[in-house]
Amino acid sequence: MRPDRFVAYERVSTARQGKSGLGLEAQRKAIDDFAVTKGAEVLARFTEVESGRKADRPQLQQALTHARLTGATLIIAKLDRLSRNAAFLLTLRDSGVRFIACDMPEANDLTVGIMALVAQQEREAISRRTREALAAAKARGVKLGNPNGAAALRRAGKGGVALRKAVGGNADAFAEELKPVVEDIRTSGITSLRGMAAELNTRGIVTRRNGRWHVSNVQNLLGRLNRLNRG
Repeated sequence: MRPDRFVAYERVSTARQGKSGLGLEAQRKAIDDFAVTKGAEVLARFTEVESGRKADRPQLQQALTHARLTGATLIIAKLDRLSRNAAFLLTLRDSGVRFIACDMPEANDLTVGIMALVAQQEREAISRRTREALAAAKARGVKLGNPNGAAALRRAGKGGVALRKAVGGNADAFAEELKPVVEDIRTSGITSLRGMAAELNTRGIVTRRNGRWHVSNVQNLLGRLNRLNRG
């Protein structure tokens, strides 16, 4: 039976994207265009604003409940966008709700079950490769961590020259520490700034200020690594 009613589920990965609508517009257009081709009505939309690594997705649960109560089909714009999240895929598979993905309309329970297993194995492999890369860097003599931070110099009342030198040295050390991870990400085929930022976040690696990676700080990191390599 062809579904004629949809419940839309959309996800953006950061609060900034949620506020700006970045990513949402494309997802909604894909869903709306798909609904038009099927002569279907979008009954409701549920938008999740959170990290893709989180298993707790209240908006997804509400979307599934709404679809179950109305007999509608859950629709998402891109299954491949969520294909590395095992928790999402298993929730979708076990919900008992019909679903459809605009970019992969032929997907079914078996498809997402296999994708969930692959996602879990990939996450474990990424974690293992990251540990191995950092261990190899340590074995080569790369000093991990940041024992002489700029904050300590400020407290000691050091001058601006010493402060800038310490900050630059710490940034260089941090870049060297991440060098094997960057190389591993590039080897896996991810070379764009946005893709590398997403992969660093997926691996649970934080910036020097314990934040999330974005295009700008990945660009700064690569620039610093290039300068260090030339030196």
